[in-house]
Amino acid sequence: NYLRCSYHEWENWQKTMEIGAVAAMRYVKDAIMAAKLVMEHTGHTLLVGEKATSFAISMGLTGPTNLSSPESVAKWSKWRQNNCQPNFWKNVNPAGNCGPYHPINIPKDPVKSAVWENEGLTCQEWLKNDNLLEPTNSRFKSVNRHNRDTISMAVVDKMGHIAVGTSTNGATFKIPGRVGDGPIPGSSAYGDDEIGACGATGDGDIMMRFLPCYQVVESMRLGMEPHDAAVDAISRIARKYPDFVGALFAINKKGVHAGACHGWTFQYSVRNSSMQDVEVITVTP
Repeated sequence: NYLRCSYHEWENWQKTMEIGAVAAMRYVKDAIMAAKLVMEHTGHTLLVGEKATSFAISMGLTGPTNLSSPESVAKWSKWRQNNCQPNFWKNVNPAGNCGPYHPINIPKDPVKSAVWENEGLTCQEWLKNDNLLEPTNSRFKSVNRHNRDTISMAVVDKMGHIAVGTSTNGATFKIPGRVGDGPIPGSSAYGDDEIGACGATGDGDIMMRFLPCYQVVESMRLGMEPHDAAVDAISRIARKYPDFVGALFAINKKGVHAGACHGWTFQYSVRNSSMQDVEVITVTP
């Protein structure tokens, strides 16, 4: 989860380009606030895992909290009963159950093999108990209209200062330890007071390889309109990964906005000071 700007430090935003992010953080519900605390109270950009949880709780956020819901536990249980299929593993054996997994076509290291023989069952139990949500292979589209939960937002204040942020639960049935594009600057969100902002959602494992929101802002810096910048960024990904699913929105400092998508129909919402209510914009591939 990722936040790009401290609300009470917008005046300094253009000079500092401050960022705060957390990833793989468990037991704390308010991850976007944790990201804000990283930005406001540390000199770092990204905290991860157990220590991110400890940091968030030490800074006053509620936790540790069990974040599993009956729905998520039932979903995971059904997935386990289906031999952990589909998942995000590839080039491993055994391919059709829950592991423990071994890489294929790689010469065995006798030391590593000995360690695995001693620790394999422990690792397998850890996978059973800990992999409560999110893995993918070529047969599994990890993102679709039924399982997306990413929220990416850009805000422009009356002085023209820009803040952007992204929060997400991540990819369903991911491998434990996976970090997606949410906390990666320039991937799921990016903004610059001088130019504009961008937010993205979709297959984060693919999209983060292209930093699409950074690309959008830089394209607008070079003179592209938001629509053209958005389409260009999505097209760059689609040329390499024609089966990926993703979308983004772009907005320039004048408030002109647009979206682009690939593999699904995408909606984003907009509201400014002259509007009575939110307008929902539908974008088609």
